[in-house]
Amino acid sequence: MTVYFIGAGPGAADLITVRGRDLLARCQVCLYPGSMTPTDLLAYCAPDAGRVDTANLSLDEITAKLIDAHRSGHDVARLCSGDPSLYSAVAEQVRRLEPEGVPYEMVPGVPAFAASAAVLGRELTVPGIGQSLVITRAQARSTAMPDTETLENFARTGTTLALHLAINHIERVTEELAGHYGEDCPAAVVALASQPGETVVRGTLADIAGQARAAGMTRAATIFVGRVLAAGGFPDSFLYSSTRDRASQPESL
Repeated sequence: MTVYFIGAGPGAADLITVRGRDLLARCQVCLYPGSMTPTDLLAYCAPDAGRVDTANLSLDEITAKLIDAHRSGHDVARLCSGDPSLYSAVAEQVRRLEPEGVPYEMVPGVPAFAASAAVLGRELTVPGIGQSLVITRAQARSTAMPDTETLENFARTGTTLALHLAINHIERVTEELAGHYGEDCPAAVVALASQPGETVVRGTLADIAGQARAAGMTRAATIFVGRVLAAGGFPDSFLYSSTRDRASQPESL
């Protein structure tokens, strides 16, 4: 049987993919992060499916349940907040499943940064302003960051940043970034994107930390920094330019 690592999306039940929803309905067992999974999402599970809240389980305990379910002949839905490719601990789980011969499959989901950008109503890649995005996090009590992946190194590029797991260190983060982006650089924070209690603040690196604190943001927040957040007067994309030669383009398959 198969373990499906399913991206649950940013919170709203209807932001899970159709594939993810259908797998939830089919799998006999569902493991989910209780502190971050809305009840409406679990309603997609089959009525008789076994449900396991992993919020208080260790990684080895979670993996043991995945293996046991597989050996019992059950398909397993392992829900991951956002998308499995980002900060999901899927790599650690897969590393334990492979030696046991447990097949698995990744099912992508809407990541928190994408849902947050949608709430802001902003494109994160604006012609002539910014064409790259760095997704990273702050270093605190969590796993150490690689030596080269510092905020300072990323900030030197001037690239748009999407910062996860940083809201409780926002003063330190914005102060460090202001030295490279400038205090007037646009910034925004979205907390609980697509969920009840969704909150948005917009400003600059000079004032965004104070705004976030005043709004009571303490968890499930994405911090954005970059000129694209307030871009205006930028050129149209060449993709749709009237000067582009479309006659020589290959026909779509």
